Amino acid sequence: MEKVLHIPNQNWESPPGFDAGIEQIVIEDTLNTDTKTGVRTRFVRFNAGAGTKTVFIHDYHEEVYLVSGDQILLDKDSLLNKQKYTTGAYFLRPAGTNHGPFCSESGCILLEIHYY
Repeated sequence: MEKVLHIPNQNWESPPGFDAGIEQIVIEDTLNTDTKTGVRTRFVRFNAGAGTKTVFIHDYHEEVYLVSGDQILLDKDSLLNKQKYTTGAYFLRPAGTNHGPFCSESGCILLEIHYY
């Protein structure tokens, strides 16, 4: 069955565990880390100046499209800028890929797909 959402009308949420200034809209979430099945599709928004503090690693694959704004990969030890990405960047991260921490100067919106 087709599901149609008008994203600008959806409510952003900041679930427990998210760093301050980072929110999401979950589109679909059948990802099950116990059975290693399913998929999660979501939009993630970094408000201007928001960032994460840790390196991420997970056992599922991740694809991320930078819809708008900027995202900066930070050095994990100093949290200094390492690499800046802008609108249109696409990230393909196989399971087990270290990534992050990240921040955004002007804010950004990401489309993320997680799957086994």
